[in-house]
Amino acid sequence: MPRFHSSLLLLCLVHIPAQADERIPAYLVRLPQSVRTVFVAETSAAAFHRFENGAGPEVDYLGATDMSYGENGDGKQRDGDRRTPLGIYFVTEQLDTSRMHEKYGVTAFVLDYPNALDRRLQRSGDGIWIHGVDPRGGKRPTRDTDGCIALPNETLEMIEGGFFPNATPVVIAREVSWVESGQLDELRGELDAAINRWANSLQRGDMHAFLSLYDADFRHWGMNKAEWTALLTETYGSRSIQKVTVRDVLLLGDPLEDGIYLSRFRLSMEEESNTIELTKRLYWRQAGPGVLTVIAEDSG
Repeated sequence: MPRFHSSLLLLCLVHIPAQADERIPAYLVRLPQSVRTVFVAETSAAAFHRFENGAGPEVDYLGATDMSYGENGDGKQRDGDRRTPLGIYFVTEQLDTSRMHEKYGVTAFVLDYPNALDRRLQRSGDGIWIHGVDPRGGKRPTRDTDGCIALPNETLEMIEGGFFPNATPVVIAREVSWVESGQLDELRGELDAAINRWANSLQRGDMHAFLSLYDADFRHWGMNKAEWTALLTETYGSRSIQKVTVRDVLLLGDPLEDGIYLSRFRLSMEEESNTIELTKRLYWRQAGPGVLTVIAEDSG
């Protein structure tokens, strides 16, 4: 896969307001070093923004390009509604489009819609991609896809090295909310504290404290809080967990609903004769200062 060259992308940028150069989207609460790039698709401006993970807490803004999205707008709810979903998604794979319809252009990247939050809200459908355009069709209209995001072929070729399967986040927002990086410090600390409580209670085997972090309205694969409690009690209650380690913590804010946050991290659980390693996603809802509960959960 070719590597991205920022100097080339700059040739394809659309104009962005000056204040955006000194700010970051409010959704980018923390990017670990394992996440090199984040893309933010803004439907109201039909702009596809690129951010690079800088040194320390810095996030570098590299600009944006034009995009097309769903014929019927954004806010996807069901299969076939020809809308683009709003939320936090991850690239799962790159597709070879050479034998597909010309409308998909030079390449395509699959997004993991519907995610756990979508399923919790009973949103349906699939097949949401970031792809190119028909090379013979000229500039594509702003609202012209079945729900996918379509980018100019030349731009997609330049930035495709920034897409990494199961690592690169794509936040799809109606309108980007820009903030100073320092404005996220308190929120970052609250989310860190909630994740630490989750991990520490699991390590101690304190199921009461662990399950108290799950919201009364929690949903997972059709299970409610009571059903999830029974499953977790059976799963973890009989284990002898010696150590729980959390690393590579990614923190992102939901672009559609204020107070909803995704934490994605590598989880290691050491038992007497076995170590379990997996990538965990917890969706948190903030009910007040420092009060966060898990409303949805997933792996990968």
